Amino acid sequence: MSESAPANKPVYNVKNPFLARLKKSYNLSGPEAPKHTAHYEIDLAGSGLEYTPGDSLAVQPTNDPGLVNETLAALGFSGDEQVVHAKTGATVGIRQALIEGNSITEVDNKLIKAIVEKTGGDTPLAPLANPESKDALKQYLWGRFVIDLLLENPSAKFEPQEFIGCLKKLNIRLYSISSSQKAHPEEVHLTVATVRYESLGRKRGGVASTFLAERVNGDTIIPVFVNQGKGFRLPDPTEDIPVIFCGPGTGIAPFRAFLEEREATGAKGKAWLFFGEVSEKSCFFYKDEFEAYLAEGTLAKLTTAWSRDQAEKIYVQNRMLENSAEFYSYLEQGAIFYVCGDASRMAVDVDRALHTIIEKEGAKTPEEAAAYVQAMKDAKRYRRDVY
Repeated sequence: MSESAPANKPVYNVKNPFLARLKKSYNLSGPEAPKHTAHYEIDLAGSGLEYTPGDSLAVQPTNDPGLVNETLAALGFSGDEQVVHAKTGATVGIRQALIEGNSITEVDNKLIKAIVEKTGGDTPLAPLANPESKDALKQYLWGRFVIDLLLENPSAKFEPQEFIGCLKKLNIRLYSISSSQKAHPEEVHLTVATVRYESLGRKRGGVASTFLAERVNGDTIIPVFVNQGKGFRLPDPTEDIPVIFCGPGTGIAPFRAFLEEREATGAKGKAWLFFGEVSEKSCFFYKDEFEAYLAEGTLAKLTTAWSRDQAEKIYVQNRMLENSAEFYSYLEQGAIFYVCGDASRMAVDVDRALHTIIEKEGAKTPEEAAAYVQAMKDAKRYRRDVY
């Protein structure tokens, strides 16, 4: 990954991923947890792949063969019909093409247009196909896969290659790396919540998270490459700079990597970790590791928030506010504040809490607090990896 790397060193990317395999996996969540979260250790031996804490791993998943078979049945195809693979350009059976090359959980506008044409407009999709109905179409498609549109429009008949041409490519998924290469030279670790839900009477799952949880064993090829996260980096370990990590749920991933890196490098600055989940009993991911870091000093402070372990819901932003004086003292000492996780709610609430703390503890107006936060951003002391 460095510019001085040898010319013969392999370069891995979306067109040339490293074909890795799973070394080990285990559950992080207990049986009472509302969702399944797991730890995956992927073998990089012989790859020459390098990564830095703060990077993401790109994973190329495959589709659920069961869903592929149901889709083929709805189309009236055997699965052996020959088509062009969307990724490789090779001629393969359509079952293989749908497993490896095309998305069947996201609906492309080309498919909608084709169904409207093939049904002569006699479909609920017809009034939704114009640009003015964008929001209504989005709402209609939520929880619908390609198979739903096929079953709802049985008069829309396709030729195999024509159908493939109406689908999106099956894209990579990016996961924050949860390991330090200094601690695990030939491995990369991921922390992944398995997306499962039900809609329109059908059980559904996220393509990549169920791929890892249900369809991967030690023999399964996992195509991967590293996606650099240059804006999400630890300070120089020799500098006495405090750091605050806020990573509820699977947002903990990069901070596990950061703590492994801090331990390996003997980082000077003190570190404070905020972690939140549903319940301490079923969702305290990496508990033993974090408590060991506390005991040895790699971690100066660990603050947890369990949203359903008491009558009122407590989140990481509530814990920030409860510790506002100490939080502000870290900021005044030049701390870098890192946030990872949900962009739509958590990151918004954490940002609001940050402004509140600065107003209260710094005796500032809202405008002055906003200027303080902006100065933190300008100095790269407020770093977010949110999605």
